[in-house]
Amino acid sequence: MKQSIKAVISTRPLLAGSSLAMLALAMATPAHAQVEEIVVTAQKVEENVQDIPIAITAITGDKLAETGTVSLENIGKLVPSVTFRKGTTSANSAIIMRGVGTITFSVAAEPSVSTVVDGIVLSRSGQAFSDLLDLERIEVLRGPQGTLFGKNASAGLVNMVSKGGTDSLEADLRAEYYEGDEYRAKASISGPIAQDLSARLTGFYGSYDGNINNTFFDTQVNGYEHYGARGIVDYDGDGARLRIIADFFKANDDCCADVTGVSRGAVLDAELGFPVALGIEQRTVNHNLITETRDRQWSLTSNLDVDILNDHVLSVILGYRNWQNTEIREGDFLPRAIVGTAQLHDEGFVTTDQMSAEIRLASDQAKPFFYQVGAFIWHSDNKQDFTRRDIVCASSTLPLAASGARPCNLADNVNTTRPTATSASDVNSSNLAFFGQATYRFTDQLSVTGGLRWTRDVLSYTHTRAPGVNAVTGLPLSGPGVSGNPAGGTIANGGNGTNTSFGNSSNNNISGKVSAQFEPNDDLLFYGSFTRGYKGPAFNVFFNHTAPNNAVPIDEELSDAFEVGMKSQFWDRKIQVNTALFQATYDGFQANNFILLNNQLITNLTNAGTVRTKGFEVDALFAPIEGLSLNGSVAYADARVLRFNPNPRNNDPDARNGTRLPLAPKWSWNVGGEYEADLGALKLYLASAFNHVGSQFSDLGEGGPLPSYGIWNASVGVGDADDKYRLTFHARNIGDTSYALLNVSNGQRYQIPRDADRYFGVTLSAKIR
Repeated sequence: MKQSIKAVISTRPLLAGSSLAMLALAMATPAHAQVEEIVVTAQKVEENVQDIPIAITAITGDKLAETGTVSLENIGKLVPSVTFRKGTTSANSAIIMRGVGTITFSVAAEPSVSTVVDGIVLSRSGQAFSDLLDLERIEVLRGPQGTLFGKNASAGLVNMVSKGGTDSLEADLRAEYYEGDEYRAKASISGPIAQDLSARLTGFYGSYDGNINNTFFDTQVNGYEHYGARGIVDYDGDGARLRIIADFFKANDDCCADVTGVSRGAVLDAELGFPVALGIEQRTVNHNLITETRDRQWSLTSNLDVDILNDHVLSVILGYRNWQNTEIREGDFLPRAIVGTAQLHDEGFVTTDQMSAEIRLASDQAKPFFYQVGAFIWHSDNKQDFTRRDIVCASSTLPLAASGARPCNLADNVNTTRPTATSASDVNSSNLAFFGQATYRFTDQLSVTGGLRWTRDVLSYTHTRAPGVNAVTGLPLSGPGVSGNPAGGTIANGGNGTNTSFGNSSNNNISGKVSAQFEPNDDLLFYGSFTRGYKGPAFNVFFNHTAPNNAVPIDEELSDAFEVGMKSQFWDRKIQVNTALFQATYDGFQANNFILLNNQLITNLTNAGTVRTKGFEVDALFAPIEGLSLNGSVAYADARVLRFNPNPRNNDPDARNGTRLPLAPKWSWNVGGEYEADLGALKLYLASAFNHVGSQFSDLGEGGPLPSYGIWNASVGVGDADDKYRLTFHARNIGDTSYALLNVSNGQRYQIPRDADRYFGVTLSAKIR
């Protein structure tokens, strides 16, 4: 039995759609094909995706390339249950699954949707948003996955598996050009290097000018420059398999500028100097600081599988990952400081060092009783340095500008001040876990599975920030977003009176799952499961963190999830339909909530209360004839606040009770198809897909509404008979449908993605086999 070293798959992803329409077409179409098998490692051993009693979508690397899915930001177009929270920097972005995710600026809080790369759990959400490089597949697992994958998978998990070495020489080259001077290139070579030893080397480069015009510098922004490489060595010998991976990624992005889509008042509108009230159609900013994100990440991973005890496999996975993120942010969204409206500029630097080790023993899955047990240890050190710089003036000796605004006189250090402060945060997180999962087959049709995980979390932080000062004189001075209190808080307000706040928290937890599955035949599976999910403790560590309120530990978040589903194949496996019905309730939900501080009502990251998501998913795939594949999917998720903690000022129920969670569309769906025709010396490739995302909100309390939208993409390709060379023409967002990923301050700040406009491109691919 072999595990996750060389999973073999040759398929298109499981997506979803209108099964009735597909069945009707099936009855009238000659059948000469089958839906192909997918082998995944969603439960850390190789299994056919149709035999796993959980909701999972598997997407091949070829499918990612064909659809232009270059990062997890775009994964929702293929998996409707997933949405993406776009921040001004990757460090502040997040994945939402079935309407549940963590949105916070704290460096001492973890995501609710875990990301695993070649067996290594990533510490921070931002680490996951680098380019998807030469992947074998992506597996998207919905619902709590903590039994096998740990504490930061309370809402779901994305598992990414890289392509490895090959038994013969192979090379792949892919070059792409899209409108807006977007260039992408990727090359890989793999093959044997010795007896039982193979290797793979991949490199990529991409750049793009951007989709937003910054009139201040007369340049395009929201673009990128990315490059990186990955090397893999595989040993596949008698009784042992070893994979060693080293990779490096770097990103230099002038991203992501907030655009103004509604009026901010006549004077500020005139200062911007362009039509403002364009809503999500806005593609212009006037910023005197370019918002930038710079990422650098490298890692080392080893994965060893050894056959022992005749029918067991011992696996050892070791990993180290270093991530550095620099954020430069325009915070006032204007070209200069004026009387009454300050300039606010931010610069932050985050570095994360994480180390992990996992050892796991798995028995023979072919037996009536099979199991796996393991231990996991993990440590992460997150450091953040952050500086905020303001320019403020209540009056100015300069004349009124044509806009009607009076600019601050930067040469006048009396009437113009520069409040500033710098913080330094150091967060250490350690995790130890023991886990096990076992399945017993009562008959060939009926089996039950149970699993438990014991987890211990230890979290500590030190945060230092002196009260704000005037950058010119060094004298104490507060300003917009610059606190006049030290990080440690004042003694009068219960703090320690110093510039340093510190705290620690530890927690033990037992989580687990139980499921039953019934397989009346080889093509039909029914299952039901209950899962107890867990997310570890946190602290609200951010720039303006002030003790004692922010020094209070945020307790664990627990979830109870129920799911029933069906996995099926019909008509000689030409039709595949998978369904899931789910409900998950989260207690101690970690979110920003109202708290009372010194008789003042403020918002703070807390265990805010209880939320629930419930709904269903349908995934379908239809392969009526050789070369034709139709797919579709639909997801419905009603994710709402059940009860947030009462208002501490008057003990009234929170006004957000009953409201929808942010970035949680009720309905999302997609339909698509691919056709490959043999024309003799040539092959023709056709593909088309439509993705619909329902209306949603950006913030808790149903703030920042985002209207529904639908995106239609298509491509036409031609290649040689052996598919060694292919030229493909792409049309993205054919309907030219504009949309936003985030709406802050009721349209004063929109995040507009690249594919919110129609554009075209071309891809040339070449293979050596």
